Amino acid sequence: MMTYLAAAAAEAGGPLAPFKVHGALLTAQVVNVIIVFLVLKKFAFGPIQQMLEQRRQRIAEGEEKLKRIEKQLAESEETTRAAIEKANEEAVRLIHEAKEGAHAFSEQKAQEAISQAQQILAKAEAVAQADRERLSSELKREFGRLVVATTAQVTGKILTPEDQKRINEDALSKVEA
Repeated sequence: MMTYLAAAAAEAGGPLAPFKVHGALLTAQVVNVIIVFLVLKKFAFGPIQQMLEQRRQRIAEGEEKLKRIEKQLAESEETTRAAIEKANEEAVRLIHEAKEGAHAFSEQKAQEAISQAQQILAKAEAVAQADRERLSSELKREFGRLVVATTAQVTGKILTPEDQKRINEDALSKVEA
């Protein structure tokens, strides 16, 4: 009985003969597909994934820098606020001293104390304003650089100085608004 079934299978061309599939060709095609997949994985998918990961890292670094700059700006504003409060307290103290000493000192000494307090306030305000402007300028410059770098990477073209300037101005106007 076994020989009869084997002979019938050989005569029919195997179990895949009704589907017109040849085992050797099917095996060769499967091997070809595997080879093509492995070549694509090594030379196409890998570099693309690496490039995307580098881009993600650069964006994350840019965001981290932006957060540090914002934190520095907030710290600077807090320092400025503390300096102004201290200057105000000092001015109030000097004014109180001048009022208490007005009975003993002449009117000229009282005016000198008030003038000195105003100078301290003016100096503290000037220092605070200069610090705010410096940090704001650094933040805008870094933000513009990040926008230009990201735009250049996303578009895949090298931006001219005019393009960079226009993109910086547009981004800054949107952020300031």
